[in-house]
Amino acid sequence: MLNYLSSLNPVLLALLAGIFTWACTAAGASLVFFFKNLNKKWGNIMLGFAAGVMLAASFWSLLAPAIEMSKDLGKFSFVPALVGFLLGGIFLRVIDRIIPHLHFGFPEQAKEGPKTSLRKSILLVLSITIHNIPEGAAVGVAFGAVITGDTETLITAIVLALGIGIQNFPEGAAVSIPLRGEGLSRRKSFWYGQLSAVVEPVFAVIGAVLVVFVTPILPFALAFAAGAMIFVIVEELIPESQVEGSTDLATAATMAGFAVMMVLDVALG
Repeated sequence: MLNYLSSLNPVLLALLAGIFTWACTAAGASLVFFFKNLNKKWGNIMLGFAAGVMLAASFWSLLAPAIEMSKDLGKFSFVPALVGFLLGGIFLRVIDRIIPHLHFGFPEQAKEGPKTSLRKSILLVLSITIHNIPEGAAVGVAFGAVITGDTETLITAIVLALGIGIQNFPEGAAVSIPLRGEGLSRRKSFWYGQLSAVVEPVFAVIGAVLVVFVTPILPFALAFAAGAMIFVIVEELIPESQVEGSTDLATAATMAGFAVMMVLDVALG
């Protein structure tokens, strides 16, 4: 199976992986057809788990490989990872400033970005959409790295896509069900819930194309995706998971998500 996958174009693999992670979000969002409300405690647990998975993936699937690929630089092998990491955070900060959005669990007065008359539900969806950009880019860069012909790199990319897909399922529910609570119909709540992840296959392809055609940027690109994901974790997921109590449960879920992704990456990668 691995031999067959390694024979495919890395960009195609990235697209398929991006579609998989989007489909996991859509599957989670479909829970809105069965539940009208999401207990805040469970919402915090879902967000905490997602934060843990992304945190572990940022290191084992992205930063560590970026440093390993730069080992020829000797004691300066950290430079590409450092530069890419910081640029990823800066990129998300810029996106944060130019796209209006509102984080779940926060009052409408706390909306960020330029002034807008968009409805609260749209602002909430835009918040998750921004958060999904680095996930798609991470998957794309990881599969773009398969151009090196290393089977271990392919396994790492598959594990990363699997980990992001796992955390996208509860995340999809954590988006669509609250939208239902905001007064949207079940169909519209599902539509917006899955729509927030459509950027993942798009940015997966963009990330893969950049790496395939400009291979030397690979360590920078891996670290860039990691920096963008860490920005999202610290700026969005962890604060949202700590809103309205259940902080201990949310923290435990973050630890659990980190452990699951660590095991997947180390055991399978």
